[in-house]
Amino acid sequence: MSVNVAHRVDLQVVADFIAPRAKVLDVGSGDGLLLELLQNDKQVDGRGVELSQRGVNECVSRGLSVIQGDADRDLVFYPDKGFDFVILSQTLQATRNPKLVLDELLRIGERAIVSFPNFGHWRVRFSLFFFGRMPVTRDLPYSWYDTPNIHFCTIRDFVALCDEVGAKVEKATALDANGQKIGFNMPWWFWNFFGQQAVFLLRR
Repeated sequence: MSVNVAHRVDLQVVADFIAPRAKVLDVGSGDGLLLELLQNDKQVDGRGVELSQRGVNECVSRGLSVIQGDADRDLVFYPDKGFDFVILSQTLQATRNPKLVLDELLRIGERAIVSFPNFGHWRVRFSLFFFGRMPVTRDLPYSWYDTPNIHFCTIRDFVALCDEVGAKVEKATALDANGQKIGFNMPWWFWNFFGQQAVFLLRR
């Protein structure tokens, strides 16, 4: 692998969903690790949108085509089916209107890939039940007062949202606390309890 993504196992899962030489829009590009991985390993025609100027600067320093923009407001300017894949990686829970954003992803891309931390994971439930406090974990590293996450979403919540916006799940992967994949044939409740994060490939 050309890029070290050991600390973000979900990035490789996302990359595995992408076809070589596809046209890709990465919404919420962050530091550009995912887009760099896709360009190096899949030779994609990649573009990115990132809210923070610091993130944009880091992406540009990697030689990536990333502009500053807000997923909640700026996706409306992209044409219908302008990309093969539109990616929203670990960002949905930080948007102001997740339903609208997901709807826009499905409009802009032939397929949408969404990854997010699962707030239904057993460690989250354990922390709330036994300690009465919001959890701080590897995938949820913020304290409640400084977290960028404003919409706490479980895997079952997301599946229900997909049904609501008419999105079909083509592929999905849940990852446990060790970054290991949970079998696709397991029921949603099992994913919801043991999956620390999830990655969905969607189409409409």
